[in-house]
Amino acid sequence: MNIEPISVTDLNKYIKDKVAGDEYLNNVLVKGEISNFKHHYTGHLYFTLKDDNSLIKCIMFKSFTQNLKFVPKDGMKVMVFGTVSVFERDGVYQIYCKAMQEEGMGSLYKAYEELKKKLELEGLFSEEHKKKIPFMPKVVGVLTSQTGSVIRDIINVSTRRNPNVYIRLFPVPVQGEGAGEKIADAIFYMNEKKLADVLILARGGGSLEDLWPFNEEVVARAIFASQIPIISAVGHETDFSISDFVADLRAPTPSAAAELAVADTADLKIKLEGYQTRYKLALKKKVELMRLQYEKCMARRVFKEPLQEINEKAIRLDMIVKNMQHHMVNSYKDSKNEMIKLVSKLDTLSPLKTLTRGYSITQKEGHIVKSVNDLEKDDEIDLRFIDGNRKAKIM
Repeated sequence: MNIEPISVTDLNKYIKDKVAGDEYLNNVLVKGEISNFKHHYTGHLYFTLKDDNSLIKCIMFKSFTQNLKFVPKDGMKVMVFGTVSVFERDGVYQIYCKAMQEEGMGSLYKAYEELKKKLELEGLFSEEHKKKIPFMPKVVGVLTSQTGSVIRDIINVSTRRNPNVYIRLFPVPVQGEGAGEKIADAIFYMNEKKLADVLILARGGGSLEDLWPFNEEVVARAIFASQIPIISAVGHETDFSISDFVADLRAPTPSAAAELAVADTADLKIKLEGYQTRYKLALKKKVELMRLQYEKCMARRVFKEPLQEINEKAIRLDMIVKNMQHHMVNSYKDSKNEMIKLVSKLDTLSPLKTLTRGYSITQKEGHIVKSVNDLEKDDEIDLRFIDGNRKAKIM
């Protein structure tokens, strides 16, 4: 039997036509659990629909997503209505969904939400427990698979940003049974031996099942108990695991985690050079300002003619002394004249002044006699004249 070969394209087209001709496959209603969900920037939805034994790829174009009454997520149980067709380029068949209805959450997603709520109530997600990522770590510990693009990306980004940083890889399984316990043990060991300044917990993207070890309670509590700051970089940017919420810092991708953990020495050099330039300019301006202040200060008369101020003050002092002397002389003269006036007035009022006019003063036993009634026969009296005293006796 002679069979002519056909191209892969022809075969895929033939299969597509066969599938398209099946009325049952043109309108199917399928229930299952969403996994590996992606919301493309174009608005299209890409996901896998699975049950316990099998899975099928699905796509829902933007024109149909506008009718959705909920936001699809990994772990949701849904019913989809659509058409099964073959994508010729890749030779795969998938459901082109026209409508989707939520049926319920899958067991894994339900467990994820319950654990998230529990740990959040215990305070494991609280910002007050977050440790600061060191600015210039010498050793960056990485907990991820020993092979694959994750560790290569972290090494490439880290060494490009800082060639002197040391990357210490602690290989751990990132999916499968028992992976969670081994990740937790690795975190405890790195802390016990103080093997790093900061830890990066990383793996690439995947379905909810693939990322499940990072949603286990044992891993969450190991991250929370770690004394070494931990950056969680699990899955793609749209994936959120329990480890992301507990960690001290979340990175959207492993490469971004390396950027957050390792400072770019080139940027630091540029910043330092910028600071140096600014400080030089500031110092130059400061010196110029001080020079102008110095010149302004030295231009003052006190520095040009230092004795001028002293001489002026000496002249003022002489004037003050002269005024004081003048005031003292005038004050003395005024006081003397006033005293003469007072003495003259006093002399005028003095009883002794009357003696100069021929009067005398009669005293008896030291008292002035004012009336004849004050005298008796045989009294001895004293008579005071202008030029002396005499005694007399009353007859």
